[in-house]
Amino acid sequence: MSRRQFLLRATQAVAATGLPAWAHHALAAEEALTARSITLGCSIALTGPLGQAGIEQLAGMKAAFAEVNAAGGVHGREIRVDAKDDGYVAARTLKNVTEMVEAQSMFALISPLGTANTASILPLVESKGIPTVGPVTGATSLRAPGNKHVFFLRPTYREETQRLVKQIVDMGLKRIAVVYLDNPFGKEVLKDMSAALDEIKVERGGEFALAVDGKNGAELADKVAAERPGAVLLATTGTANTAFVQAFRAKAQGVPLAGLSVTVISSELPKLAASTRGLALVQVFPDANSQKSVVVRKFQSTMKATGGDAAYLNSGSALEGWLNAQIMIEGLKNAGKEPTRERLRAGLASIRALSFGDFNVGFGNKAPYIGSDAIYLAVYAENGRRIS
Repeated sequence: MSRRQFLLRATQAVAATGLPAWAHHALAAEEALTARSITLGCSIALTGPLGQAGIEQLAGMKAAFAEVNAAGGVHGREIRVDAKDDGYVAARTLKNVTEMVEAQSMFALISPLGTANTASILPLVESKGIPTVGPVTGATSLRAPGNKHVFFLRPTYREETQRLVKQIVDMGLKRIAVVYLDNPFGKEVLKDMSAALDEIKVERGGEFALAVDGKNGAELADKVAAERPGAVLLATTGTANTAFVQAFRAKAQGVPLAGLSVTVISSELPKLAASTRGLALVQVFPDANSQKSVVVRKFQSTMKATGGDAAYLNSGSALEGWLNAQIMIEGLKNAGKEPTRERLRAGLASIRALSFGDFNVGFGNKAPYIGSDAIYLAVYAENGRRIS
């Protein structure tokens, strides 16, 4: 068949149905939706510096979906997840999502991991109208009112930073150094930290760029220790953070370290061992080790009931994945028995008070959609033992 014949037949087919061409394009976009199933796309790090965090995120998601599927799904549809590894590389995230869009293999997206990774897909998400739940980033730059298809669970890194700096001021510490990951995430948080420190006119102890792979961790530790800081703020994450903290603690055991909610991912905490003494971390979810937390007990119950990996029962990353899945489930319920991407977007936006006992999610029906403003501060002794 020639190209001309193909175009002619396609035009005739559109005319025969009485639907405009754009409507057929929209219908094609929903092919990941069938009478029995709905497929969600997920580009996430399963290897690389945040690989273990991604694995645990995915475990929490799958447990939540397995539980709802066992009960008949959402409006009779089984929820499936098509997860693709991007290794925490933004270009791979964009490639993965682009391929899923072109193959029409997913209905919506869940849990993209990383600031640059999320930023890379935002134009595509908005232009194609793809509901996206739970990007694992607190970057303020991504929370624009024009992003009407992205639903963040986390508060912003700027808010986390303000909480950390307040703690520094309350402790009377001076000469503050900042170590930041040398990528878009670290550089954006560095700006937030610098602005907060400048506002209260705290003496600075330098700014130091940590390689994403952490290979300069020991060298950087020497440089930071030489400045004799009163405390060090960490705009870091993953295995790179572990490399720096371990090396720095060997040089300066008594200097307080303070980081964001993503600075020490669950799988890295045991590796830090004695290096966690004097470490303060922001938390934006209840402590995944706490049996006093209602949401933690619900999460752990789901993991056990669905055969989830017991090693992840106390994983903050798995808990976050579980919460993202619960939000997606609620949005699908709100979208009704004949969901479209727009109905799902509206169903997510309409979530005002999704309660998990001691943790609540609500989007307020207004972009930018941010589900929670909860911020806690955890202080650790040695071997990851939380003391407050």
